[in-house]
Amino acid sequence: MMTNPFMDQGHAVKKVRDFLKVLTDTGSFDLQSNILACNGHVQPSPDAPVSADSPVSTGTPQTPLICVEFTGRDTSLLLARNGELLHALEHVAAKILRLEPEEHDLIFFDAEGFKAKRDRELHLSAETAIEQVRATNRPYSFPPMTSRERRMLHLALAKSGLPTASSGEGPRRFVILYPDGPVPTTPESPQTAERTRAIQNSFRRR
Repeated sequence: MMTNPFMDQGHAVKKVRDFLKVLTDTGSFDLQSNILACNGHVQPSPDAPVSADSPVSTGTPQTPLICVEFTGRDTSLLLARNGELLHALEHVAAKILRLEPEEHDLIFFDAEGFKAKRDRELHLSAETAIEQVRATNRPYSFPPMTSRERRMLHLALAKSGLPTASSGEGPRRFVILYPDGPVPTTPESPQTAERTRAIQNSFRRR
């Protein structure tokens, strides 16, 4: 049985805040962070009191219960290499809160709208892949992505009614969209760089 740390929301927010303070003080990052808890109130100050009696909401993969928005000179470091450090910090925070893998979407770290832009790109790539699979009747394999992005992609593809699956290990794990019919046991490999660029170009044309 999963133990949800958000049953004590104030404690969860404090643990995230303490982690961010270590990041900026000890790590000497030039970053500021706003914490948005599920009561809808921004809590930007490390010294602001946190109520342990705040109402608790039920989270879904699309509804994080704690959001952190970074600003400051070092946000470029967070977003380098496709947000590698931003994703890593979010993962560490999830571990600090002892979240199960399927609960990691309950927290959400972002900077300069990076995640929101990425979400739009995922939906556009899903639409493009659906059109291509229906036109060619061949599977389409997406590039490797994070577990959160894979979950979002599965949801975006679900509206097509076409089967999807994940394959690969660790950071090389990717999503496959299949045409109607039985799903093969041997998955397609991820698309080449040329195919990825073709989808990116389709974004610009839209």
